Amino acid sequence: MYSPPLSSSSHDRCDSKARINNNTNSSQLRLYQIWQGRNRFYLGGRLVFGPDIRALFLTLFLILVPVALFCAFVSRGLINAFPHRLGYLIVAISLLFSVFIVVLLLLTSGTDPGIVPRNTNPPEPDEEFDTSSISTSCLGSQTGPLSLPPMKNVTVNGIVVKVKYCKTCMLYRPPRCSHCSICDNCIERFDHHCPWVGQCIGKRNYRYFFMFVSSTNLLSLYVFAFCWVNIKKIMEAHDCNFWSAFLKSPVSGILIIYTFVVSWFLGGLTAFHLYLILTNQTTYENYRYRYERKMNPFNLGCARNFKEIFCTSMPSSRINFRAQVKVDRSSSLNASSYLDGMTNTDMHKMNFDVEIGIRQAVDADECKEIDSRIRSIGAGLD
Repeated sequence: MYSPPLSSSSHDRCDSKARINNNTNSSQLRLYQIWQGRNRFYLGGRLVFGPDIRALFLTLFLILVPVALFCAFVSRGLINAFPHRLGYLIVAISLLFSVFIVVLLLLTSGTDPGIVPRNTNPPEPDEEFDTSSISTSCLGSQTGPLSLPPMKNVTVNGIVVKVKYCKTCMLYRPPRCSHCSICDNCIERFDHHCPWVGQCIGKRNYRYFFMFVSSTNLLSLYVFAFCWVNIKKIMEAHDCNFWSAFLKSPVSGILIIYTFVVSWFLGGLTAFHLYLILTNQTTYENYRYRYERKMNPFNLGCARNFKEIFCTSMPSSRINFRAQVKVDRSSSLNASSYLDGMTNTDMHKMNFDVEIGIRQAVDADECKEIDSRIRSIGAGLD
């Protein structure tokens, strides 16, 4: 029988229905919305925080509360003690310094520290690896493909460096890269995961971290020094000893003790990281490898090491978290809605298929019992 050809409008309707079905089964999402790490994203993926963002509020409290006490109580004595409005300048410097430190804290905590993109599939084994030299622990099953070696060698500045394979990200980590168990990401030039900022410290935010630590130490010394000045001015004005001056301005004494303890901690941390910068090490490398016992392949000299951290442009992020990705909804249908439309015969068939699948997975000792169950189900279907 002759059937007339479909008109162009019919083809258009078919194409439009296909597009509607494709749009229904898939949706456009941002990459940060389906990111597999434990990061928290804000402002549409523009800010990348760690999973423990609550630590950020504790750090802000420990910085801003002492500064607020200094401006509210200690500054009154400084304003009256110094002529030509010099006391106002002292207070203004402390406020501006605090704002600068808060900005550095947010940059440290809200910046991508250098997350390495994950692979969707494992990389192909390189030809230079001799599979006969791989231990049996690295081998797959007899029928499966050969697993990748846990390490491979790369050359950095003429020195051979071993890099590890990350099973989570399915890639060989670049040199100086490590997988953070807290954030669940591989981080370039991984230094450590800082609990005070709630973020990993890596290639893209180490500069901000060092500036934050050193600036906070300077602010602590600044408050410490002028609290002593305030006590000294009270002693001169009232011709009294230290304890009498302390009673007249107890906030000054409390801040002296607090900033003394904080300066010891932050001063030591600043000195340690300055040593790491001048020797081109990370905290993880210093703890793990101990480069003083062997050659550091990344050490370029003090001047070049310092320039690499502070005088180079910030590398761009390797991941665009705001990129749109297509997610297939058809694979995430609710099982109950699928089972509702099945007849009893279909249910029996599905049970039969499940039994077959179980049969393939169990040991040989259980096959006889499964065979009897399958025969009974097959008899019910007949």
